Amino acid sequence: MRVFVTGAAGFIGSVLVPELLSAGHSVLGLARNDANAEKLTAAGVEVHRGDLTDLASLRSGAEKSDAVIHLAFVHDFTKFAENCAIDKAAIDAIGEVLAGTEKPLLTTGGLALMADGRSATEDDQPSPRLPRESEVATDALAKRGIRASTVRLPQVHDPVKQGLITYVVQIAREKGVSPYIGEGLNRWPAAHVTDVAHLYKLALEKLAQDKSEAGKKYHAVAEEGVTMREVAEVVGVGLKVPVKSISPEESQAHFGWMAMFAGLDMPATSALTRQRLGWKPKGPGMITDLKAMKY
Repeated sequence: MRVFVTGAAGFIGSVLVPELLSAGHSVLGLARNDANAEKLTAAGVEVHRGDLTDLASLRSGAEKSDAVIHLAFVHDFTKFAENCAIDKAAIDAIGEVLAGTEKPLLTTGGLALMADGRSATEDDQPSPRLPRESEVATDALAKRGIRASTVRLPQVHDPVKQGLITYVVQIAREKGVSPYIGEGLNRWPAAHVTDVAHLYKLALEKLAQDKSEAGKKYHAVAEEGVTMREVAEVVGVGLKVPVKSISPEESQAHFGWMAMFAGLDMPATSALTRQRLGWKPKGPGMITDLKAMKY
């Protein structure tokens, strides 16, 4: 298949691209600037210029391709609601082109606030308490007969980046302390970036082969839940700063915009995903990668 990938030059995309190419697919990669275009060209990818606010470029990329993987997101969490609206508009624009075709579309969602007191499963619905609308938009496309499904991401990591944990590290470096909230037992799911990229490939191929997969959710979860106390302790050692407990009331002052995530308990399981796709994550755990990071 010729796969149009938004975010092709990004953290996950740069690992996904060789995964797709090695499987015999070709890639049309969205590039918002010259640096990304050069990176994609060097990777053997055909460049498609545009960005998430250029809906005409998104429609054009989808028209030229046999499948779409939508990875891109504007990672400015101080404007989270605004960027979620941009994400929804992008998915809607791609969906306009895919309507009436058999072309598969994989979009990207998250795992926060879907289950209270237990691990979220693929059958759980996205939380209305968060403004991210990618999954709702994707479900609407699936109900219209479009082969659209969602990959829900945990904290995706390697020794350089670790999802939202990257911001936790930055804040700890700036504040000179690595805290956890309360007892620090709230858990965040995680997966190594190579395992996540492989899951996207498997899910896309499955969706292309089987229309009944439309509307399904895939959990890119290798570790069901790493406690934030474990994270804080490793970060404290890496940065050589104190580790301490802070109250929920103190979290806003320390974490800023990250406070809306820092205290969440959001474990998740990928049992159904592994069963349906035969996905077997093999990469190192998040704590291992945090210990290997250059602080």
